[in-house]
Amino acid sequence: MNLSQTILGVTFRNPTVLASGIWGITASSWQEVARNGAGGVTTKSLWLKEHKGHKNPCIISTEHWTLNAVGVPDAGVEKAKEEIGDYNKEKPVPLIANIIADSVENYGKTAAGIVELKPDFLEVNISCPNVEDEFGRPFACSAADAAAVTKAVKKVSGKVPVFIKLSPNVENIGAIALACAKAGADGFTAINTVGPGMAIDLRSRMPILSNKVGGLSGPGIKPIAVKCIADIYRATEGKLPIIGTGGVHTGEDALELMLAGATLIGIGTAIGTRGEDVFKKVTEEMSAWCKEEGIKNIAELVGGMHKTMDNE
Repeated sequence: MNLSQTILGVTFRNPTVLASGIWGITASSWQEVARNGAGGVTTKSLWLKEHKGHKNPCIISTEHWTLNAVGVPDAGVEKAKEEIGDYNKEKPVPLIANIIADSVENYGKTAAGIVELKPDFLEVNISCPNVEDEFGRPFACSAADAAAVTKAVKKVSGKVPVFIKLSPNVENIGAIALACAKAGADGFTAINTVGPGMAIDLRSRMPILSNKVGGLSGPGIKPIAVKCIADIYRATEGKLPIIGTGGVHTGEDALELMLAGATLIGIGTAIGTRGEDVFKKVTEEMSAWCKEEGIKNIAELVGGMHKTMDNE
């Protein structure tokens, strides 16, 4: 069974990648993810300069969902260069560098600083829902704004492919994806967290999170992820690769996202529920299903739903 995927000249040993913001903080943590079976790793969102984030409590989790309002803390590009440099000395699996900024100009500056270290892909976070109070509406909420960020990053990205991380919290994610594609995007990541949402403590009668609201992840958002991935695939005619993420906890979850149009599968929240080796577990489950179905190459499944529907 061939689980490998080659996307834009980069080969992943299997479709699973660490999603941004969960465990991807240091070179040692990325290497640990690779040892636990991931086909690739994504860094946490990297800022141009140090960004403090939100005070605790900033995460609350149940078996069904997680609310995250960490506020995207980061030490800045210079620290990122140190960690990425250390990782690249061995580099067991491909590295996707996720970047974030507060302006179109700073997206370009941040990208320029990171591409010097030659990550395999740049993932551009324009869709975080838990910093809205700080920076206003995310760039992902407007096709024009999303395209402007795409152009700014592509201008400095050189040979490093650019994936735009889109938000589910929009009326037409397909239209926004198409605008980014026309602006030069090489691929997409979908989806970022849903919301923001809120949880209230019954005794204090106050929001539990210090930020009051946070982005929603976990098993409950998978159907939204499937629909958004399908919409992006349709809007771009399946011509651009998609890193599908959102609610994936099992191999069957991952396969569902692939049938919707995803080429790679981001896993994050499931680390907390299934353990550090969730990547191995998911790939084993994917492989077992494919053997039962007579699938010899995992790439055959990408966009399979659309192909089936078109043939009806």
